[in-house]
Amino acid sequence: MKPKIFVARAVFPEVLERLSQHFDVESNQDDRIFTADELLVKAKGKDGLFATPSEPVTAALFAANPQLKAVCNMAVGYNNIDLAAATKAGVMATNTPDVLNETTADFGWALLMATARRVTESEHWLRAGHWKKWSYDSFVGPDVHGSTLGIIGMGRIGQAIARRSMGFDMNVLYYNRSRLSPELEVRANNARHVGKEELLRTADHVILVLPYSAASHHTIGAAELALMKPQATLINLARGGIVDDAALIATLRAGGIAAAGLDVFENEPAFNPDFLGLSNVVLTPHIASASTPTRLAMANCAADNLIAALSGNTPPNLLNPDVKAAA
Repeated sequence: MKPKIFVARAVFPEVLERLSQHFDVESNQDDRIFTADELLVKAKGKDGLFATPSEPVTAALFAANPQLKAVCNMAVGYNNIDLAAATKAGVMATNTPDVLNETTADFGWALLMATARRVTESEHWLRAGHWKKWSYDSFVGPDVHGSTLGIIGMGRIGQAIARRSMGFDMNVLYYNRSRLSPELEVRANNARHVGKEELLRTADHVILVLPYSAASHHTIGAAELALMKPQATLINLARGGIVDDAALIATLRAGGIAAAGLDVFENEPAFNPDFLGLSNVVLTPHIASASTPTRLAMANCAADNLIAALSGNTPPNLLNPDVKAAA
């Protein structure tokens, strides 16, 4: 008898077909968003759960489903999973790193360019019929080439963003929990490790690509925003909650920084509606990894993890190796 799994969100049909070769699959191709209580029920009798960041995988779910062996997230982030509870319950948890690094870095540049050069703001103005003449100060903004880029969180995505800055002749500063090796710093456009305050005071453009945790909650708040240059831009590709959105809104309204580009938000998708009243912010709905090849690679990576976990092997992206050590 095949192990049973639940696929919590709609996914590529070819990935479902692949999973069905290994498992008895129940899937949610209607793409409903389940509450924690509903997901708990859906996990009944299942050996594995194919999840996304929208599903809260809680301690209560593990307690109610002692047969569960693996929860495999189709994402790099996994703050939707209570990892400590998973480990305590003996459930393997996995994510999908690496496959989205380059696509996410591409999008970071798209968001940076749109924010600095006021692309969406000027497009809305044009569409509204306001363009009657050219003027010397129409939608002027900061340069990207030759400027200083500050990257907070210098993992694989941060390094990929830094490599792209070479084509713009930028000076790169980064703040990270640990310093990169000299070799990696050279590859990342001779990036220089600095303190967070120095980065915020110095950078013309700040990009956030650090993982979310209790320690990184509101890494950027009112005090940090006050350190930034009035002409600076802030880009958040990381996770909602890393930026204090209310403080950012107040800063943008007051002209404390020039603009922001945001792909993630606190409480998304129910983000703060006050963002919609601001012209100096570029808003996208968490789509940094949204190329077809990358999303397919993410789904297949999650499938790889699930197949390995329920075949008695170690998943390639195991987040809690203590589970295997205790087995």
